[in-house]
Amino acid sequence: MPDEQPDDVHAPHGPLPEGGTVRAITRWGTPVMHRPQASVTTYDDELAGLAADMVATMYAAEGVGLAACQVGVDLAMFVFDCPDDEGVRTVGVVCNPVLTLPQGKDRNLDEDDEGCLSFPGSFEPCARPGWARVDGRGLDGEPVTFEGDGLLARCLQHETDHTLGTVFGDRLSAKSRKRLGKKHDAAAEDYPPSWPAEPDHA
Repeated sequence: MPDEQPDDVHAPHGPLPEGGTVRAITRWGTPVMHRPQASVTTYDDELAGLAADMVATMYAAEGVGLAACQVGVDLAMFVFDCPDDEGVRTVGVVCNPVLTLPQGKDRNLDEDDEGCLSFPGSFEPCARPGWARVDGRGLDGEPVTFEGDGLLARCLQHETDHTLGTVFGDRLSAKSRKRLGKKHDAAAEDYPPSWPAEPDHA
């Protein structure tokens, strides 16, 4: 959670915005999830408010990252709070992300389990490079850069994918995606349409 182990948090471009409202998470199959998102061109209080809501929603869902399309907003932006291989959490907001991945002999794939808050309750191995860098803009429009390995690398790739209209299921084989769907369907009762904005009192 955001208040734990503050000494282990790396915030090179400042802390995450606070005071947001938890929203329902948009699911796979909704059109906004499957098309490239509009570029952020205005850096104002409305954008900062959206980011705060995204942060609150990410924490309520116990996720490590969340893109704007996952709360139904067509903007190329994501927030994250994610650890690297050393357990150091990096936090940030990225608008208009541009991803850089290793090439050639420096490109090593990690085939770890991956999940998505927009397809909750299911995980499948997904091969991705073990290091990644994202360049973009912060909430004030200034340049930001984040990079890392392990889960952080996976998170930066996963969330940038969302801004391009790609969900991680698109990167799976038909067999793996079928398994993912079965796990999702089995867990569906635990994730009502309002999740995580309203607790499940069933």
